[in-house]
Amino acid sequence: MNTSATPTHCPYCALQCGMNLTPASGGGVEVSERADFPVNRGALCGKGRTAPELLSSRVRLTSPLVRNAGVLEPATWGEALDRIAEGLSRTRTEHGPDACGVFGGGGLTNEKAYTLGKFARVVLGTSQIDYNGRFCMSSAAAAGIKAFGLDRGLPFPLEDIPRTGCVILVGSNLAETMPPALRYLTELKENGGTLIVIDPRRTRTAEQADLHLAPRPGTDLALALGLLHLIVAEGRTDEEYIRTRTSGWEEARSAAMAHWPEYVERITGVSVPQLREAVRLFCEPEAAMVLTARGPEQQSKGTDTVGAWINLCLATGRAGRPLSGYGCLTGQGNGQGGREHGQKADQLPGYRKLTDPAARRHVAEVWGVDPDSLPGPGRSAYELLDAMGTDIRSLLLMGSNPVVSAPRAAHIEQRLKSLDFLAVADVVLSETAALADVVLPVTQWAEETGTTTNLEGRVLLRRQAITPPDGVRSDLHVLHELAARLDVEKGFPTDPEEVFDELRRASAGGAADYSGITYRRLAEEGGVFWPCPAPAGAEGAGDSEDASLDVDPDDPAGDSSPDVLPGDPAEASSPEVLLGDQRRGDADEGAAPDVLLGDPTENASPGGLSGGPAEGGFPGGVHPGTPRLFLDRFATEDGRACFVPVSHRAAAEEPDDEYPVLLTTGRVVAQYQSGAQTRRVDELNAAAPGPFVEMHPRLAERLGAADGDAVAVVSRRGRAVAPARITTTIRPDTVFMPFHWPGEGRANTLTNPALDPTSRMPEFKTCAVRVESVK
Repeated sequence: MNTSATPTHCPYCALQCGMNLTPASGGGVEVSERADFPVNRGALCGKGRTAPELLSSRVRLTSPLVRNAGVLEPATWGEALDRIAEGLSRTRTEHGPDACGVFGGGGLTNEKAYTLGKFARVVLGTSQIDYNGRFCMSSAAAAGIKAFGLDRGLPFPLEDIPRTGCVILVGSNLAETMPPALRYLTELKENGGTLIVIDPRRTRTAEQADLHLAPRPGTDLALALGLLHLIVAEGRTDEEYIRTRTSGWEEARSAAMAHWPEYVERITGVSVPQLREAVRLFCEPEAAMVLTARGPEQQSKGTDTVGAWINLCLATGRAGRPLSGYGCLTGQGNGQGGREHGQKADQLPGYRKLTDPAARRHVAEVWGVDPDSLPGPGRSAYELLDAMGTDIRSLLLMGSNPVVSAPRAAHIEQRLKSLDFLAVADVVLSETAALADVVLPVTQWAEETGTTTNLEGRVLLRRQAITPPDGVRSDLHVLHELAARLDVEKGFPTDPEEVFDELRRASAGGAADYSGITYRRLAEEGGVFWPCPAPAGAEGAGDSEDASLDVDPDDPAGDSSPDVLPGDPAEASSPEVLLGDQRRGDADEGAAPDVLLGDPTENASPGGLSGGPAEGGFPGGVHPGTPRLFLDRFATEDGRACFVPVSHRAAAEEPDDEYPVLLTTGRVVAQYQSGAQTRRVDELNAAAPGPFVEMHPRLAERLGAADGDAVAVVSRRGRAVAPARITTTIRPDTVFMPFHWPGEGRANTLTNPALDPTSRMPEFKTCAVRVESVK
């Protein structure tokens, strides 16, 4: 038996922790420590450690299923693929291409996400494609583009966090959502830095804080504005930085000054002394950071809320400087890469905007199609799901479980049932897959090779460690076979390295430029930060140079040679990197500005904080990648960061006499996202067996509820029932539910689909409910 270890990465969150896989004596693989990967340095949470259990045929799909007489039954691959092609073709013929919808996932590899977007636009000709990552980082991405001209979750590596002076962590419970990352906050404090945690609950992360602020859910925007007001009033702004590196300060300043501390205290419930202490802790050190997660982002004003926190960084000179800045803690495993290469409604590969004629020409040339044949932008994720059964009649869904994860989930479940045709490709029979007309069993992390991009913008190589079961194929095989059945014989290879080489050509010159990254570099260097352009005029920017890496194809597909025109990557990756076509004033989540960033090497020191190569370029002419962004200039037209004036506004739904309590939702340490995978792992289920309703003793006393009693949480959209969990670590006016479970305890039955006007993010984090005792 081959006992050599395969270095790879965890299938779960955006840390993409390194791990080694070795063959197990009884079959399958075992996880072992990979201490050389810098993000987790060998540490793994329970989900990563138990991930091999998902490879078992006991819990995963191993044969295609087709629905006959209302029942899903095993079928051959040929029968299942024929059924999908017929369903999609019939919809196109009878209702037009935009009646076909495609829904992707933030867990798909870069190669899959890229190919899915290409399939939707080239094969189906539909504009109706989006993905579940819209529900995660879209508000932070939109705010980042408005302010900096570019979205990359963290503009610096995680290793910088312990070396700063203060971190404000807004709406993140790292201890449960990304346990190996908690060490960065622990090391921050050991180094003398301070931690401020903002969360309506006193979570395990908040317990580590020097200062915990517990605002009323939905008031993070007011809180940020109140802090900026105090920074101005106390003379703590960095006027030289504002003058030389920003624009728009006066308007943003005026908006913030309308939010005086006592007014903010009334809105948020955070006292004025606490506000003043937060300002002191943040402003006194030379360097500081603000990190946001889903708390402030999953709101109907999430883009403005994140923008207010960015304004705080800009006003104090805490962006584009060493050990300082704003960052978003991306959630899903490939949440960063998944939003860069074309499975978003308004986007083309390389983080290009679909409405930019130059972007369309470049990508169309790589794809070998007419630019005019590419459809325009489509609906955002919730709007696409809401249109099912009316405008959208058929749906191809990969790597998502909206029956559990979408807001107003009972309504979305009915919309799925109303489709003329639903096909799902997944590892397990999720609640969404159970509704499908055809279900395809696809490979997962240890059974395939591909790339992901973690929350730092570090592109990584996952490597195949074992052979998938006989009845399982890769998503790339699925798209290859469907394309052939829909009369596109070539252009959809099944070899992931071949797909990645095409992705490199398509991304060349875009904001997220991967053209200088190869599988060999990823294997040898352990990851490369984007942007990483290929050298101007370099031969091989679009050709595979990595045949000797011996990455085995992950499925037995047929012809895998692409019939595409590679274009000239040198044209698009000159020393001035073009970032698409998006003006500062109307940026949305997927759009990068039509500006020149400047020499992409000047901020690209491979290990240092600033500076570029010595005269003559990098050694060997190879770009090292860009761990730290914005140290010399921002990716805007004038190189300055943009203040965006914002003002507090109420949540879309406020408490009233009928619904007097606020609901907020989130995750627990032993489960992940919709739970489709983790709920099939015995050890994780033992640790977190089901949903619960966390509430304060005062609320429990009013209800007459004891710990463990069943309670009902009712919103304007539905009712969920789960045991009460009584604790003093939550605000008395708020209840919390984790969202990992289906059935009567499904939290997203209750949540509000009110959308942010820019990012189209639903308001998962706050809605009005009432809580009732269930006798």
